[in-house]
Amino acid sequence: MNKALLSATVVAAALALPGSLALAQTSEITIGISISATGPAAALGIPERNALDFVPKEIGGVPLKLIVLDDGGDPTAATTNARRFVTESRADIIMGSSTTPPTIAVSTVANEANIPHFGLAPFPINEARMKWSVDLPQSIQIMGKVLYEHMRAHSIKTVGYIGYSDSYGDLWVNDFKAQAVPIGLTMIDEERFARPDTSVAGQVLKLVAANPDAILVGASGTAAALPQAALRERGYKGLIYQTHGAASMDFVRIAGPAAEGVIMAAGPVMSPETQPDTALTKKPGLALNKAYEAKYGPNSRSQFAGHSYDAFEVLKRIIPVALKAGKPGTSEFREGIRQAFISEKEIVASQGVFNWTEKDRYGLDERSRMLLTVKDGKYVPAM
Repeated sequence: MNKALLSATVVAAALALPGSLALAQTSEITIGISISATGPAAALGIPERNALDFVPKEIGGVPLKLIVLDDGGDPTAATTNARRFVTESRADIIMGSSTTPPTIAVSTVANEANIPHFGLAPFPINEARMKWSVDLPQSIQIMGKVLYEHMRAHSIKTVGYIGYSDSYGDLWVNDFKAQAVPIGLTMIDEERFARPDTSVAGQVLKLVAANPDAILVGASGTAAALPQAALRERGYKGLIYQTHGAASMDFVRIAGPAAEGVIMAAGPVMSPETQPDTALTKKPGLALNKAYEAKYGPNSRSQFAGHSYDAFEVLKRIIPVALKAGKPGTSEFREGIRQAFISEKEIVASQGVFNWTEKDRYGLDERSRMLLTVKDGKYVPAM
């Protein structure tokens, strides 16, 4: 029997034992968090980890025990972390990971073990992952729509695409076909690159030769700056669109002058100051950014810090409800959290207002997005 199968068997056996240690009630709520604090996705995982400095230490009078493990952006490591949360930590809640492939891995383990799971990256939630998983980042569909509408408003007809050669890249290509093509946009060239790549020269040459009206980059973190800079170096003059996976100051730092004029979909936490006072996301966004930038420096705010911070904004609402169903460490408590995901409505956080349902595990609407551009090295609302 291989190690992966053995681990899965141990998990199943532990969960099957009534009154086992895995389900023994405790005096604290254990939360296992797998993030990519190293590796190609560190620009996402580090802010997610940093934001944990500003989350509550207890909710509903019950202490929170956070166990944070680094998965380096590797789905195999993320799977190992998730299984440790199940078998060793006996977690009540699991969070992670920072990018799409390891988030799928964490979700799979959480759903096998019947443990509530918060995704910290956009990921496809199929029937097998729907019962126990919800996602905190905005869905590709929510962010894609505002990008395509901007393209159409600016008379763009043809689009070149360059994105990751993994599930995140696939999500954007599929969404373009589903939403952009029906409104008259055409993808005339599709290029891919791996997350660890340090050059996209070949792909960029093909894109420039295709001469699309605009280019969409389906990447995240500092890697999203790689094609941004390369396209400008090769003389591409058209609009370049970036997804919410790139929304951080690290993108501006790495891309440098090439970042100027980018059109980026982002969550409201990136610019809560520009939101109207009536926006529910303004207060939590300002609170997070004030604390984060006081500790980590001016303009250090990040889309990704917002995701892990928002998990605890959500927990402030749902843990008191779940505690009525059972004590921490029990299956009743976990089930109470799962039910509260969908029973609680208008859950306000820095990145949006959540209304999950049995079928909608993203739970966000247009209040969770804005369009930004970079002007003089700073993010400002795009026109």
